[in-house]
Amino acid sequence: MPEDRSAREARRIPGLIGTIAGLLLLLLLSWLASSAQAADDAATGAAPPCALCHTLKDAGTTGAVGPVLDELQPDADRVAAALRNGIGAMPSYKATLKEDQILALARYVAKASGGAK
Repeated sequence: MPEDRSAREARRIPGLIGTIAGLLLLLLLSWLASSAQAADDAATGAAPPCALCHTLKDAGTTGAVGPVLDELQPDADRVAAALRNGIGAMPSYKATLKEDQILALARYVAKASGGAK
């Protein structure tokens, strides 16, 4: 006897649920991968390329274009202003860094260079 329509549709439901679950898992994995990439970028230098220009002993950098930060010993306000507005040959990073990143970099440079008060 031929299978009726409701029986065929009932057999498809588990397959449909599996497909939806698979798509949700794929979306979750994609989101996790993009979040991990963002974290990797932040940890590996997606921040300004400070090391190309500046020397800072604590960071192990030996750039020779900009001032030696260990000698300059800027305070956090000065570093934050330079990151936001640029200074001399240094470009502004306000379009590429969030304010909390600017403040974190400024605090680090001030502390590492001896400029923190």
